[in-house]
Amino acid sequence: MSDKKTDVHGLTLRNQLCFPLYACSRETIKLYKPFLSKLDLTYTQYVAMLVVWERQQLTSKELGQELYLDSGTLTPLLKKLESKGLISRKRSEEDERNLLITVTEQGMAMREQALHIPAELSKCVNLSLEEATQLYDLLYKLLRGDH
Repeated sequence: MSDKKTDVHGLTLRNQLCFPLYACSRETIKLYKPFLSKLDLTYTQYVAMLVVWERQQLTSKELGQELYLDSGTLTPLLKKLESKGLISRKRSEEDERNLLITVTEQGMAMREQALHIPAELSKCVNLSLEEATQLYDLLYKLLRGDH
């Protein structure tokens, strides 16, 4: 049932899919903060390292695609990770346009320190495994633009 005074063409907060996505994202990132502060990483640095740990070497373009980040956001992020000694950046010998990102020994050592984080965070999510899997699938469906 719609009240004309409060529901003018869907312009109420409760009618916006974007808001619970935004609010959940912010709240989830807050949950990571105590774990990531021990590693001296921001959430964005952490997700970048997740990709780098998995792939060990990739181009900055590939990393940007994985994280849905543009080069204006990615470049300072990579510089910071490099200054912390976690990654190295160098131009590809095959194609100078490609910047190769490689995890360092120090970066791989940090991976060991981060192994407990997913399990700790799963304790904070009030969803069953089935619900979490369904939500994960739906969110990636939104990201891919599936119709």
